[in-house]
Amino acid sequence: MKISLLQTDIIWGDPVANQQKAEELIKSLDKSEVYVLPEMFSTGFATEPEGIAEDDLSSLNWMIKTAKNMDAAIAGSVATCISEGGKKTYHNRFYFVKPDGTYEYYDKHHLFTYGGEHHRYTSGKERKVVEFRGVKFLLQVCYDMRFPIFARNTKDEPYDVALYVASWPTVRLKAWKALAHARAIENQCYVAAVDRTGKDPYCEYSGGTMLIDAYGNTVAECEENKVCGITMELDLEALYAFRKKFPVLEDRD
Repeated sequence: MKISLLQTDIIWGDPVANQQKAEELIKSLDKSEVYVLPEMFSTGFATEPEGIAEDDLSSLNWMIKTAKNMDAAIAGSVATCISEGGKKTYHNRFYFVKPDGTYEYYDKHHLFTYGGEHHRYTSGKERKVVEFRGVKFLLQVCYDMRFPIFARNTKDEPYDVALYVASWPTVRLKAWKALAHARAIENQCYVAAVDRTGKDPYCEYSGGTMLIDAYGNTVAECEENKVCGITMELDLEALYAFRKKFPVLEDRD
């Protein structure tokens, strides 16, 4: 299976412009089966969601259309506003959209309290593993990277690839890289770590988008401080052979 990771420079609060830029980048890459965008790829990471979070599902609809046109899955998180019973709730919602128009989603569980995300967003209660074309993907968002127990590759809910979408700032980039490699090694999985570049009203971002294999090797990575996309083949046979030869996961707690 081929996977493409998209390191974008997000225009603050402008979903249409960001959708267009993402589509241009997707079409510039080699054909893939899964395209992964950063956290809140359509607006930028907004801890104050009023006026930013989408209540018209425009980005989800764009993802559905693009997935169909590309015959591929499109994944990325969106600041989402849900109205029910006259009450609004906000969610950092990671959508995984399939070519047939169906989708699954994961609401970010570990909200970034340091930045105040927990004051306005509703935390997700369950983690999510999605299967697509025989490959199992764990959906994770940014700050989740710091919590290894939540990402544990378990017997009851195993996965092959952990997708981490993020708006992880330059000042903590060293931690991002170290944690991403650790998650791949300890879970004997691929880690697709997708971060943005550019600036928003609060932070600077330099990217750090990379694909890491189960040995902890960086298979491919984007150039820092640059809009970039990488496409790589996931060698699932080699992954399964490694797990069989060196059965670390069989000794997990």
